[in-house]
Amino acid sequence: MHTDIAKEMSIDRETLAQLQRKKLAILFETIRSEATRRDSFYSRKFDGIAFDPACDDLRKLPLTTRAELQQDQQSRPPYGTILTQDVDAYVRFHQTSSTSGEPLRWPDTRANWEWWIRCWQFVFSGAEVSAADRVVFPFSFGPFVGFWSAFDAAQDRGCLCMPAGGMSSAARLNYIADNSATVVCCTPTYALRLAEVATAEGIDLAGLGVRAIIVAGEPGGSIPATRERIESAWGTQVFDHVGMTEIGAWGFQTKNYRDGMYIIESEFIAEVIDPDTLEPVGDGELGELVLTNLGRVGSPLIRYRTGDLVRMTVKQGPEDVAFARVIGGVVGRADDMMVVRGNNVFPSAIEDVLRQFKEVGEYRMTLVASKPLNDLLIEFEVEAVGEESDVVSQVVDGLRSRLNFAPKVAVVAAGSLPRSEMKSRRIVREDRDGSAG
Repeated sequence: MHTDIAKEMSIDRETLAQLQRKKLAILFETIRSEATRRDSFYSRKFDGIAFDPACDDLRKLPLTTRAELQQDQQSRPPYGTILTQDVDAYVRFHQTSSTSGEPLRWPDTRANWEWWIRCWQFVFSGAEVSAADRVVFPFSFGPFVGFWSAFDAAQDRGCLCMPAGGMSSAARLNYIADNSATVVCCTPTYALRLAEVATAEGIDLAGLGVRAIIVAGEPGGSIPATRERIESAWGTQVFDHVGMTEIGAWGFQTKNYRDGMYIIESEFIAEVIDPDTLEPVGDGELGELVLTNLGRVGSPLIRYRTGDLVRMTVKQGPEDVAFARVIGGVVGRADDMMVVRGNNVFPSAIEDVLRQFKEVGEYRMTLVASKPLNDLLIEFEVEAVGEESDVVSQVVDGLRSRLNFAPKVAVVAAGSLPRSEMKSRRIVREDRDGSAG
């Protein structure tokens, strides 16, 4: 690990709280400066609230929501009023992937981007990435932040960084082999897709020498069955990471802790609230993660409702890391939860069941709104011809045991469901009239 990163991870919680307050004070100094009081997002939002970042409870301030940010950008296009500097000071631009509504547009100053890179150093340190590693990034040259900051952070670390956009999956596998790559950064879905292509092409995936796969963009890296399938196919270790375009890269795993994720508390203040009452939940209880980023001064977010449901604990983990942990990673997103026959269902629970069956390939879920209760159809591919009936019965039994009801299932032709290099959209919602949404 980088010496400063390792030291920061192991400081005691009292010192950590002092560090957070110091950074919060600097952040508020910027927010309150004369240069940024010109009708800015937070000067309006915090108007009339007396708040001392050195000692006041952060809960004295109102929560920030994505809907507010979208409204701000719609009323003051293109970037709204969240920026603390003139647009000319911004050198990077990204936008959200639009999986949950209109995209948010997010510029970053040079200092912002250096902060992004710093956050990614925790991810790389956790996976023990060194200057000796050769890191492949199979993502497109697009506006989604994806692994852009990871690429720059790996370069800053001294790694040989290899872009792999604009290639077929087979070409990417050859690229990994030809360049003796040791680390791959991609989504969990794409790691599985590359395994699928390797089998079709007769490529010995485990023999390529990749020692670590760092995944993000989906919950699969923290879903045991998905992680195990990737690791088995690649003969390597999977490290999950989580972040958001608007809030930053906030979570990472280590070689000794992959049953959840650490929150980078030296760069974020984390809270967990009940999404209905907005009151804090107890240690380890399920709730919505609320984050305040402490170093993205050019476009800060204070008490941002991430929509991610987690079980956070500040209890000491299995190693000398003081940061709070989210047990089991992100359980799901509040807006992804489905209510089926009176049961709350998270897509991650379904994925964990399906990935336990090596015969099951890609899959898709269709939530059908029908009276009096919603119904759920799960379509999946079966790779081994002739085993469909056995697999279907086993899948149904597994789903019934996990969900407390048996959804409708259907086997579809191998290769018929869509694949993705970035975030997959496996949930389709149909209204009562049959229209998809």
